Amino acid sequence: MTPMLIAAVLLVLMGLGYTQGFSRSRALLAADGARLHSRPQYHGALVALWVLVPAILVLALWVMFGPGVSRAFIVSQLPADIVALEGSQLNIAIARIQAIASGFGVAGEVAPWETAAGETYAQFHFLTLLLVVGAAAGLGILALLYARKRITPALRARNAVERAIGWLLLACSAVAVLTTFGIVASLLTEAIRFFTFVNPLDFFFGTVWNPRFSSTGSDAQGQYGLLPLLWGTIMVAGIAMLVAVPVGLMTAIYLSQYASPRMRNTIKPVIEVLAGIPTIVYGFFALVTMGPALAALGQAIGVEIRATSALTAGLVMGIMIIPFISSLSDDILRQVPQAMRDGSLGLGATQNETIRRVLLPAALPGIVGATLLAISRAIGETMIVVMAAGNSPILRANPAEPISTVTVTIVNQLTGDSDFAGPQSLVAFALGLTLFAMTLVLNVVALMIVRRFREQYE
Repeated sequence: MTPMLIAAVLLVLMGLGYTQGFSRSRALLAADGARLHSRPQYHGALVALWVLVPAILVLALWVMFGPGVSRAFIVSQLPADIVALEGSQLNIAIARIQAIASGFGVAGEVAPWETAAGETYAQFHFLTLLLVVGAAAGLGILALLYARKRITPALRARNAVERAIGWLLLACSAVAVLTTFGIVASLLTEAIRFFTFVNPLDFFFGTVWNPRFSSTGSDAQGQYGLLPLLWGTIMVAGIAMLVAVPVGLMTAIYLSQYASPRMRNTIKPVIEVLAGIPTIVYGFFALVTMGPALAALGQAIGVEIRATSALTAGLVMGIMIIPFISSLSDDILRQVPQAMRDGSLGLGATQNETIRRVLLPAALPGIVGATLLAISRAIGETMIVVMAAGNSPILRANPAEPISTVTVTIVNQLTGDSDFAGPQSLVAFALGLTLFAMTLVLNVVALMIVRRFREQYE
């Protein structure tokens, strides 16, 4: 179905419903001189909602059952020998028919039966599109007529509209919650499948990462020790935070307390530009500039530093997340009440003491939140580590040597032709669940810190 056509039909129906409801309420007001419970705008909005609900219901039903109907129609047009194929081969044949019907074409030679089936399916798709859109429009018009007749001076249109808006806001909030539950459920389900191949103790406490891409069911499944990847992730994120937190926080203090308005308006946008640079650009910078520079520096001081290492990735990642800490911390520091600053200065404290003993403790929840956001970004970063860390899943303590992280390994395990039937691909879900657990722990710790602080200062 064409999204633009559907959107146009819905907009026309809503506009027509609003116009009819508005004009009907104004006509009642002019004819009877009665006092309306709600303004004409609310009557128009109520009729528009009445028009929109049945139309969306029809479209939702087609979204749910339409693919099955289309698939059944395509299967009915296929030869018997094609229908008798296995699931994956049959799906490929159906996808070719859909591609032919859409006009994009397919690779390879097109059989006569594919051409005939594609043309028939194109006609079927067009007719069903007209039928569904016509049904949605027809039900919308019937709902418009019904809602228009219900308009009376005593109709509580405002209450109904506000109630509908409340349900809409609740649904939008539920989307985020349900999405989180869906992600966790999908990760957990596939991770449980992975642990049927690999012992959880070997996964969480293993020190060797050596997956072997062998056929499903063979004995050579490899070793899936998480500790080298987890340590690499913590090492890179720790180096990044050692760079970003001091620089970002001191930048925020300067911008909020020392810089003039003109200087602040110049420096802050320049710093925030760093947040808009794509991570692949940072990875390229780490690979061709930062890595060779660190290697040359190490050679000059007699220390071996590899161009692709945890140190290279961590330093560049720290530069990338400086805006997250500086910008948010600057906003938080500026929101501290001026009375607290004036009171501290009035008691004889210097500006330095005021910042350390008043502003930073008062802004601690916001600073903790900014730091948490930066840590989460560092843990989940992929492109910089792919290009600059060396992709060496070995448990080592030297940050000047190559390492690998959880995110890089997820990319490696899902790259190529993955069937999600063996541990080589399913391990990506176990790694993703581990990242989710790490982020959850960070949030819980930050929440505990904030609550303890608020008990002291509020």
